Amino acid sequence: MILSMIGRRHFLTTAALASSATALRATIGTKPHVATNVYPWMLFYRRRDQNWNDDLAGGLAQVATSGVNGFEPIGESAADVRQLGPLLEKRKLEMRSLYVNIKLHETAAVDKAIRGVLDIAKEAKAQRTKIIVTNPTPIRWGGLEDKSGAQLKVQSTALNELGIEIRKLGLTLAYHNHDAELRQGAREFHHMLTATDPENVKLCLDSHWIFRGCGNSQVALFDAVAHYHTRIVELHLRQSVGGIWSEAFSMEGDIDYTRLFEQLQTWQLKPHLVLEQTVEAKSPNTRSAVEAHQLGLKNLLQAIQ
Repeated sequence: MILSMIGRRHFLTTAALASSATALRATIGTKPHVATNVYPWMLFYRRRDQNWNDDLAGGLAQVATSGVNGFEPIGESAADVRQLGPLLEKRKLEMRSLYVNIKLHETAAVDKAIRGVLDIAKEAKAQRTKIIVTNPTPIRWGGLEDKSGAQLKVQSTALNELGIEIRKLGLTLAYHNHDAELRQGAREFHHMLTATDPENVKLCLDSHWIFRGCGNSQVALFDAVAHYHTRIVELHLRQSVGGIWSEAFSMEGDIDYTRLFEQLQTWQLKPHLVLEQTVEAKSPNTRSAVEAHQLGLKNLLQAIQ
């Protein structure tokens, strides 16, 4: 009887360890750590004719109410990051990562841009941030202009240099992209990850931007994951149905997140988890920002616990 019970317990334990949830946990003790990026909150507020920046303290109170325990802001300046410190502490929200936009494709702008990000990174480090997520900006937001080969070379060299300086601070630089970088055979996306040192430049995998940028293709997404998985340190989590962003994150939809999590488990990767379930014109409009994040968090935790 005892041996039978031990065998059953061993089976259950083994099955639990085999779950994709177990290996993907990013924990504080036994509590999974899940953050949210500020961008979805800005868009949820906007569609109700509200401005996130009008009441930062009130907004962060709502973030905390949603149940997440981390917050990833967009860093505009060191002063902005410094202002966040006491507000985040009051709501018991950690800032394990911080997102910055940076212009790196024009030689004349590189040095100033890098100095600006380093100032932000130093302030973020003082608040126990570990990952600086950066998106080298396009020529024009929303535009169809593609960077030239020469501009891409300038950008990749500068991105690698920034990664070196970020490492000197004891932090990690993670490259992030939107859909524009997947145009023209994804030449910008691939060059940023081919021409930089993997030790200096990691990857914040935003599955949906790769999916959308490649014509709503899971084939392209999982090919990219196969090529660059060793660099993944963070996930931006967003789902869509029929190509339209959902209101709340879900494992089910256009992107097979179960498959993605299982692959990450196979490679023993435990990236930082950040909900970035934004909304667009055709998205459902049935939930507030808090309600949508509560549901998205519930769906994620059910999958990873």
